[in-house]
Amino acid sequence: MPYSEASDRARDRSPSLFVVCVLAVASLVIAFLGVSPARVSATDLWGGTRTPGDAAFIASHRGGAATVPENTLPAISAALTGHYPYVEVDVALTADGHPVLMHDETVDRTTDGTGRLASLTLAEVRRLDAGSWFDPAFAGTRVPTFAEFLDVVARSGGRAIIELKGVWDAAAVARALADVSSRDLEGSVALASFDARTLALCAAESEVVSRLLILKHLPQDVVAAAAQADVSGVVVHRKAVLARPEVVDELHAAGARVVVYTLNDDAQWDAMTALGVDGIVTDDPATLSEWQRAAASP
Repeated sequence: MPYSEASDRARDRSPSLFVVCVLAVASLVIAFLGVSPARVSATDLWGGTRTPGDAAFIASHRGGAATVPENTLPAISAALTGHYPYVEVDVALTADGHPVLMHDETVDRTTDGTGRLASLTLAEVRRLDAGSWFDPAFAGTRVPTFAEFLDVVARSGGRAIIELKGVWDAAAVARALADVSSRDLEGSVALASFDARTLALCAAESEVVSRLLILKHLPQDVVAAAAQADVSGVVVHRKAVLARPEVVDELHAAGARVVVYTLNDDAQWDAMTALGVDGIVTDDPATLSEWQRAAASP
């Protein structure tokens, strides 16, 4: 999930006509072939819609960036062994088209290397140290591939929210979903993106795997935007929800879920729980879990 407060309103516009066209073509192909895939419902993946005061599900941001180096296998393992409902990660493409776990456009902040990820090959990325910047105890930790991440999720029986960073083409989307399918994880992961075109390609490739639209700013009609993008919910910045709290009920009425990022203190948790959001993305899942238990105590 994004960490910068820089505005990029263009990403939050309603999906374009391209989205509708791709979804329409996908529907026609499925109808022609007589295939009726069992799409994972919002309830299957996220549970029922919350009401004000209900505990939201916890998604460990980049694996739990408060205590382990983000988007690494130690972070993923810590989140999944901690029995938090979801782990959230960022996946981006290398210069030679391989998906790896990385949030930033450059490798500078979270590795000992420099340069844009999109300019580095997988072999070059795999030589980087992705742990020492956080703590010497994690020296030698590597940038994981998407396949390695999925293997950990599959072994744990956990669930994941996977943000596809940037714009993906059809071939990259197809390879990623093939990796998901080969591990029988279609019902355990949701693909998320700011980019409507990427989500449309995901929908065209798989009618089973759930999708989430990420928003920093809310469009005027967020329900219509979610419906047009054909997603099971939105992942939205907390400030946008605070400015328009009524959108939680509006999206719930449409059967969509509301996940809010990235909340790291009890004041933020309390405010969003009071509105009945369905999920909270946090760097500190352990503390949030303790806070939820305390809040539920009589």
